[in-house]
Amino acid sequence: MKPADILIAVMVAIIWGFAFVASRIALDELSPELMTALRFTIAAVPCLFIPKPKVAWSRLIAISFTLFLGQFLSQAYGIAHGVPVGLTSVVVQSQALFTIGFAALAFGERPTPVQTLGIVIAAAGLLMICGTVGYDFSVAAFAVLMISPLSFAVGNLLLRGARGVPMFDLFAWLCLASAVPLFVLALIANGPTPTWTSLTHISLTSVLCMLMLGGISTCIAYWLWGRLLRDYPAAQVVPFALLVPFVGSAASSIVFGERFGPLRLAGMLTVIGGIAVMVLAKRPQVLPKTA
Repeated sequence: MKPADILIAVMVAIIWGFAFVASRIALDELSPELMTALRFTIAAVPCLFIPKPKVAWSRLIAISFTLFLGQFLSQAYGIAHGVPVGLTSVVVQSQALFTIGFAALAFGERPTPVQTLGIVIAAAGLLMICGTVGYDFSVAAFAVLMISPLSFAVGNLLLRGARGVPMFDLFAWLCLASAVPLFVLALIANGPTPTWTSLTHISLTSVLCMLMLGGISTCIAYWLWGRLLRDYPAAQVVPFALLVPFVGSAASSIVFGERFGPLRLAGMLTVIGGIAVMVLAKRPQVLPKTA
């Protein structure tokens, strides 16, 4: 990779790591539904100037509801209900484990022995983290958070069917497809009056956090990441995503004073180690079709 593109990949990982902190700050004033709706509304602003890409509405909505709505709404819910930001950033990255598993089921992509080892390591780390659930946050909050990597993984696979379209255009319209139902959900879950009150009394700090989440983390960073994946093999680009949980955990430790017990810290490091093994392994083989 060119040095400039390496810097871009590192910058994107740093942005995504700090996005977890911005989410936690915004959730002090906004409900998970409203915060996520605002995030995608801001990111969908380019739809005013660019046409819908040549992707069927059914696939566009399916990708949007998994890669964006399901992933980020469950993240916001988990953080709002006490799951620490650093831990959340690690759990979300476990999507690599589920992406490989779902690809094996859906496309017959058999994991290599090294990838299988990575899956076992990451799964062991998740079990270690599960052993710490129930002390500083509820089992229910962690269960909802686990929807995030599962949705992320399904969205990754659905995204394969949208190859050949401009990445920036696609992600803008994916954001729009999520923003509309999220606002409806916010009105239903919180009520029209509380929703309007939250919007009209939002602080400057939360506005800046939302601009960071919608404009920088979602709109710009995803576009840059997509451009890197277009120009370079995934094996060169994806490992940079391993920086995200480290940045998220470090930022949370500094901003919120988050501390990790021995078992949770060991579990988080084990998950990241397993993900590293998976993404650095060779691509999986495709199982031959049977008659």
